[in-house]
Amino acid sequence: MFKKIATLLIVSIVIISCSGSSDGPSGTTDNFDREAMLSNLANNIIVPAFADFKTKIEGLKSSAETFSQTPDQTNLDALRQAWFNAYKTWQHVAMFEIGKAEELQFVYFFNIYPLTVADVETNIANGTYDLNHVNNHDAQGFPALDYLLYGIGANDTEILVKYTTDANAANYKKYITDIVAKMDEIIEAIVNDWNGAYKNSFITSSGNTATSSLNKFVNDYIFYYEKRLRANKFGIPAGNFSTNSLPEKVEAFYKQNISKELALEALTAVQNVFTGKAYNGSTTGESFKTYLENLGRNDLVTLITNQFNTAKAQINTLDNNFYQQINTDNNQMTMAYDELQKAVVLLKVDMLQAFNVSVDYVDADGD
Repeated sequence: MFKKIATLLIVSIVIISCSGSSDGPSGTTDNFDREAMLSNLANNIIVPAFADFKTKIEGLKSSAETFSQTPDQTNLDALRQAWFNAYKTWQHVAMFEIGKAEELQFVYFFNIYPLTVADVETNIANGTYDLNHVNNHDAQGFPALDYLLYGIGANDTEILVKYTTDANAANYKKYITDIVAKMDEIIEAIVNDWNGAYKNSFITSSGNTATSSLNKFVNDYIFYYEKRLRANKFGIPAGNFSTNSLPEKVEAFYKQNISKELALEALTAVQNVFTGKAYNGSTTGESFKTYLENLGRNDLVTLITNQFNTAKAQINTLDNNFYQQINTDNNQMTMAYDELQKAVVLLKVDMLQAFNVSVDYVDADGD
C-alpha cells in the first residue's frame, strides 16, 4: 500500500544528489510530442491489451461455468488452460493501474499472492463472502484459482472429488464461478472506461504536473517494474528482504512450473512499453525510448535496453519452477533479482530526471 504517497520534495533532493551526472546535453530543449506518445500507448498498447485480457477473462468465465455444471477431467483441463491463458495476458495489463483500474484497485481482485488458503476454505465452508472486502483480497483472483485447480488434492482424482462428492462440492464450484465473475466485472468496467471518454482525457493530459497522465503513467510503469516484477516475483521469494528465502511466496505456487514463464511475460511487457511496441504487432511508435532519444539520451536508451536484456538472459537460466529453483540454488534467483535491480536506478533516477518527472511513491524496501 506504499503506492502514490507524496514524498516529492525528499525524492527530488535524493535524485539531485545521486544523479547529477545524468543530465542531457547542455541546453537541450524538451520539444518532444508527449501527446503523441500517450496516443501510441493508449491506442496501440493499453487498449488492445485490455481488450485481449477481457476476451481471455470471458473465456475463463465460460470454462468455469462449464466445469461447474459438469466437473470432469475434460472440463478441468479446459478450465486450467483458460486460467493459464488469462494469467499470461494479465502480465501485459498489470502495470496499467491508471484511470478506472486505479479507482477500482484492480490488482487486488486479480493477483495478490501468496494466497491465504484459510480464507478461501472459510469462505467456501460458509458459502457466503464479500469479495469486495479487504480481507478477501488474498483469497481470490488468479492465485485462488491456482489453488482450486491444482492445490486442493494430491492428484486430479482427489481434486475432482472436491467438486463432485465432497460435502462442500456445490460451494467449491460456486466459489470458482464467483471469483471469475468478479474478475469479469472489474475488467469490463476498465475496458468500458477506456472505450469511453477516458482515453481522450488520458491522451490530452500530457503536461508535466503531478496529476497529468504522463507523469502518473511513467510512475506507474516504474512502480510496477520495481515492486510487482522485481520484488514480488523475485526478491521476496528469494529472501532479498528477509533473513531466509520464502519459496512459498512465488507466483503460481500450486502450478509451480509456470512461474518463470509468467515472469518473462511480465518483463517482455515492460520492454514493449519502453520501446512503444504495439500489443498486437511488431510496429513501434513514440515511447519512453524515443522520448529519451529526442532529449539526446541515446546513452541511457542503450543502458536500459541492455540491462533489460541482461536480466532476461539471467531469468532464462532459471528453472521453470521458481519454488524448486530457490530450494536447489537460490543464488541464481538472487542473481536475477540483482540484474533486474540494476535497471531500477536507470529508470527511477536517470530516466525520470531526463523527463523532469518526480517520483510519486515511497520506496519501502531500502533499495
